[in-house]
Amino acid sequence: MVAKDTQAEGRGTTSRALFAWCLFDWANSAFPTVITTFVFAAYFTKGIASDAVSGTALWGYAMSASALAVAVTGPVLGAVADHAGRRKPWIFAFTVLCVLASASLWFARPEASFVLYALVLAAVANFAFEMGVIFYNAMLPDLADRSRLGRVSGWAWGLGYAGGLSCLVVGLVLFVQPERPLFGLDRETAEHVRITAPLVAVWVAVFSLPLFLWTPDTPASGLSLVECVRRGLSTLTSTLRRVHEYKTIARFLLARMIYTDGLNTLFAFGGIYAAGTFGMSFTEIMIFGIGLNVTAGLGATAFGWLDDRAGSKPTILISLAALSVFSAAMLVIESQTLFWFFGLGLGVFVGPAQAASRTFMARLAPPHLRNEMFGLYALSGKATAFIGPALLGWITVAMNSQRWGMATVVVFFVLGGLLLLPVRED
Repeated sequence: MVAKDTQAEGRGTTSRALFAWCLFDWANSAFPTVITTFVFAAYFTKGIASDAVSGTALWGYAMSASALAVAVTGPVLGAVADHAGRRKPWIFAFTVLCVLASASLWFARPEASFVLYALVLAAVANFAFEMGVIFYNAMLPDLADRSRLGRVSGWAWGLGYAGGLSCLVVGLVLFVQPERPLFGLDRETAEHVRITAPLVAVWVAVFSLPLFLWTPDTPASGLSLVECVRRGLSTLTSTLRRVHEYKTIARFLLARMIYTDGLNTLFAFGGIYAAGTFGMSFTEIMIFGIGLNVTAGLGATAFGWLDDRAGSKPTILISLAALSVFSAAMLVIESQTLFWFFGLGLGVFVGPAQAASRTFMARLAPPHLRNEMFGLYALSGKATAFIGPALLGWITVAMNSQRWGMATVVVFFVLGGLLLLPVRED
């Protein structure tokens, strides 16, 4: 896909505008890759918290609180945005909040006194990241032809993994790996690791600009904010009361609620698991993250064609089956070499599960309720997301074993797949 000013098939959207929309995935994927998955989460656990077990539990509680806030706020603001019309102002506001909170993590020194500071900022940044994604996802059906939704969603997700990969490479080459990091950063106070947080902030800020400059937004309704809030709450209440009219959507969201909890937990604790169970250093974790982003990006891009040809449901089911097998294998292996093999293999199916889920929602959502439906889509990804990390943290502490804690993700994948089986894709 190239950024030309030609018209996208079946839409009035230029290829440049569509590319700018996809590039936002490149921009914001740096945050979950570097902050909540591979680098800062592991740094908090091994560098700030008093020990790995308590650090794992505390990080899980913070991410749970953030997820719960998204679950409560997302559908409400989505419904309000449906009546306000425009989506980009919401994306801009939450992007700015994510950038500021991420940049402030630079001040989290490797001392126990910074535990609360780091947890609050990480939770706020994660909340802002997730909220921005709601309105970003809702733009997809207005930009791409229905027959190409799978490919466009897959391309964007693949580009997102490439963005996360690139940000990791920059952090590894310039700061974490060198004996003398760029700018003379002090390794004793972990400045060479902490600098990755401001790096993410700059990355998100710079590469999100094309979306705001080139991608068209839906027109504003002209209603006042108070009226949009009033109508939005009324519409959301009505939708929830008439949920029986949206049975297919409700069943899909229930299934997604379960298997996405497994994905979220896997993302949040992948780096922590690698560090604690297999003794991987920060550099090794970043290299593993690079490899995982490569396989996940390739999988998301390749499976986009399957999504358009066979449908979103088969794509998701294939991905969940593979994720269950690879995750189970990673719980019993002892060798770090085998961890690399199964971990990178697992990455191939992570991207398709996410991209096809977004496509499924884009195809099912009624146009006049699109923001609201993607708010409920976010709810389905977060309503039980506080359970996954909290359960993992509780089991980790109770069994004094990260392996037992990580075993919960397999249960979520299997149960989510079983719930998705009877859902009709039409």
